[in-house]
Amino acid sequence: MEFGELSLLAVGLAMDAFAVSVCKGLSFKKVSMKEASVCGLWFGFFQFLMPMIGYLLGSTLAGIIDKAAPWVAFVILALIGINMMREAFSADEEANPGLGFKVMLAAAVATSIDALAVGITFVAIPVTVLNAPPFINTLFATVLIGLVTFFISALGTFIGGVFGTRYRAGAEAAGGIILIFIGLKSLIDRYELFNGENPDTVFWLLIPFLGTVLGALLVFFFKERPAKTFQQSLIGISAGIMFSASIWCLMIPSFDLSSDLGKYSFLPVFIGFWAGILFQFVLDKSVPHVHEYSGEIEGPKSDATKTIKMMLAMVIHHVSEGIAVGAVYAGFLYGSGIISRYAAIALTIGMMIQNFPEAAFLSVPIKQEGLRKSLSFLYGIVSGAVEPLLGIVTFILSGIFPKILPYIMSLSAGAMIFTVIESMIPEMSNGGHSDKVVISFAAGFSLMMLLAYLLPAF
Repeated sequence: MEFGELSLLAVGLAMDAFAVSVCKGLSFKKVSMKEASVCGLWFGFFQFLMPMIGYLLGSTLAGIIDKAAPWVAFVILALIGINMMREAFSADEEANPGLGFKVMLAAAVATSIDALAVGITFVAIPVTVLNAPPFINTLFATVLIGLVTFFISALGTFIGGVFGTRYRAGAEAAGGIILIFIGLKSLIDRYELFNGENPDTVFWLLIPFLGTVLGALLVFFFKERPAKTFQQSLIGISAGIMFSASIWCLMIPSFDLSSDLGKYSFLPVFIGFWAGILFQFVLDKSVPHVHEYSGEIEGPKSDATKTIKMMLAMVIHHVSEGIAVGAVYAGFLYGSGIISRYAAIALTIGMMIQNFPEAAFLSVPIKQEGLRKSLSFLYGIVSGAVEPLLGIVTFILSGIFPKILPYIMSLSAGAMIFTVIESMIPEMSNGGHSDKVVISFAAGFSLMMLLAYLLPAF
């Protein structure tokens, strides 16, 4: 292994540490050089130590490490992510972010397990950078990996701190969600579910969540709720996108994925569609929530505050969207060419666009209920957390059981159509008749159709 290849390897190994460092930085009001250096030293030292341990162990424990490492990484990152989300809801805005021994040890171990496996490969593919014995070359390689990780992690901490300065609560929750997502990705890596594709393309599933984050940020800029007609128009566009995606991106490809059934190819689509309708109906009746625009309360009686119920109403929306994005991405990998890469990207972009106003129309009204801007931002972020997490879980299940793909895609289509008709159409019409709302719906519908068919054409 030469210097160029080793350098690329060092940067690649540092990426998980970079992501976690950004998440750590989000929890700070202001990141100092000392705090960035502490994060860099923790991650850099373990990225140096782990490959050296792997090299010394050689191939003796390679099988055990290969099987256990992804699950260890997933459990640790998931626990850290859940704790970050719990701390985001803390009433103490000045909560002390965790740079303690236990927290940093767990994070450093979780992000360096891949480096342990890389160290084992140095036995089979020795480093040949220096004119020296193999051990010295390996030592050089591990020091380089550690130094690269140190600088990249310190930079990540500063980057996270820029956002954490103002948006601590919501940013910390977003960081926790991303850590859980990275932990799930480690399981996908372990079971080789990417079908020859670059594993990092799974981060496409985070694109819709970006729309949620950007929409929730508007709480810091809007002093009052947007005008009624403007809000109705944006809800109409979102409804049009969801309805269009259900047809062009989900149901029609489901027929093609079931073509091996011949004249009965409609059955998985029919079954999946009605399963989605019933699934969303049960969800709507079993989760206490309130529709912000109309004030209508649904679901069982609950002592939860109105703001929590407003957030849960949006969570219900995002469930079907997360399943849809995960299923289409799985269809791209396992659908024998029926769903193209660009069709999958088109759906993620469409979901991102329609998530933007949904998050804005949650966080701004929640602020009007008396919550601080930072907490309103947090509620907007958390409302969309289910989407990337359900997306990656759906992808994993579809990769293990590819035959369920047409059923899952049709299920998500049915669930989204239920949401559009039951919730969004009443909200955008508000009991009246409006040509503007119809045009907005048509604009969203046609935009998603263009994305679904025009983007793959290129």
